[in-house]
Amino acid sequence: MAAGKGTRMKSSMPKVLHRLGGRALVAHVIDAATRIGARNIVVVTGHGAADVEAALEGAAAGATPSFARQVPQLGTGHAVQQAAPFLPDDGTVVVLSGDVPLIGESTLRALVAQSAGRRLALLTIRTANPKGYGRIIRAEGHDGEVLAIVEEKDATEAQRAIDEVYTGVMAVPGRLLKTWLARLDNKNAQGEFYLTDVVGFASVDGVPIVAHRTDDAIEVLGVNSPSQLAALERAFQLRQAEALMAQGVRLADPARFDLRGTLACEADVEIDINCVFEGAVSLGAGVTVGANCVIANARIETGSVIHPFTHIDGEKAGVTVGAGSLVGPFARLRPGARLGPEVHIGNFVEVKNSTLAAGAKANHLAYLGDATVGERVNYGAGSITANYDGANKHRTIIGDDVHVGSNCVLVAPVTIGAGGTVGGGSTVTKSTEPGALTIGRSKQVSFPNWKRPVKPPKP
Repeated sequence: MAAGKGTRMKSSMPKVLHRLGGRALVAHVIDAATRIGARNIVVVTGHGAADVEAALEGAAAGATPSFARQVPQLGTGHAVQQAAPFLPDDGTVVVLSGDVPLIGESTLRALVAQSAGRRLALLTIRTANPKGYGRIIRAEGHDGEVLAIVEEKDATEAQRAIDEVYTGVMAVPGRLLKTWLARLDNKNAQGEFYLTDVVGFASVDGVPIVAHRTDDAIEVLGVNSPSQLAALERAFQLRQAEALMAQGVRLADPARFDLRGTLACEADVEIDINCVFEGAVSLGAGVTVGANCVIANARIETGSVIHPFTHIDGEKAGVTVGAGSLVGPFARLRPGARLGPEVHIGNFVEVKNSTLAAGAKANHLAYLGDATVGERVNYGAGSITANYDGANKHRTIIGDDVHVGSNCVLVAPVTIGAGGTVGGGSTVTKSTEPGALTIGRSKQVSFPNWKRPVKPPKP
């Protein structure tokens, strides 16, 4: 169910599109359904339906879901009624909420097993603060037969004291659910069609009602406000940090770590504080990542050091950092950067769509765009490849063992022959022979005893 407006979010964005761990809340829910082998996923949309549906096209791990629109929004029962035409009679329907993103695979599998194609299974939890939740009404005490769910606004004082609540997740045979949906009415304090009323119908019809109780509050927490989203984000990130540390990753402070995608780490990886990983990132054995780095869609090979404040973003093309390389601080690697082993990229160096072979160095204040750089090249401070002519990108090729002096401009397309040297301050517009010294700058002129202009005296 993903139709709600989320008024308390105070945002023009539909609530289920707000992000947790870098992905939409509802995308996490769809992934959970995919992991338990759902053969058909239906997303009920309403507020911002077009935006939600567009965002989910290919956004989840599985196939694109089907969509059913709920207009207007008349309650949870009304929402599931819209999905009924998509639901097969021979399956078990699992009802999930688009704003409860961390529901666990094992919990869902246990709930489906409890339903077993013939029972109504409810996911419940006991909580010290049940306010706002539907209360589980049992025949006798905490472990008796489930008789009903009573929404808070319809509950008596005695019922509001019950600490076992319904989480919004249920598993129910499709053929039974459809008959119960047809019997829903809105004769309640909210004037809405409650999905929870199916519990009473099941009781009347003699269908067994079972409750699977979870002890994990995080997996059933919903998001209704920015503060709740922030709290859930920290809980989510801490879980990811703990999982990585269990694998041997050394995090300087798990409370200051953010993973918004996937992170694969080999042995002896060290990650300092305030680092953000996005997309698909892999870190080889012995990699060290300094503080305040942002790394997205990249492979960092064995023994490399990413110094503090480095920004690596491979986007779709990806970035590769070869074994034993040093990157940063304050470096930027953009899509298509391919660094060989033992490459040095220093402070305020930007690399885009370029390959640097083993041992190449650009240690400070430089730009390499659309370039192929050979082995052991030394690329001077302040030098750039001028790769764009205003309409098209062109490539610069720098052969092995080239030395490029400081403050040079290599105007692509151009090739600097192997073993060549480019004098500092040169603008190179023509390809050079191997081993050549190339100087492309004006002749220096000096004027002895030159007097600088001076300001006139103040009146």
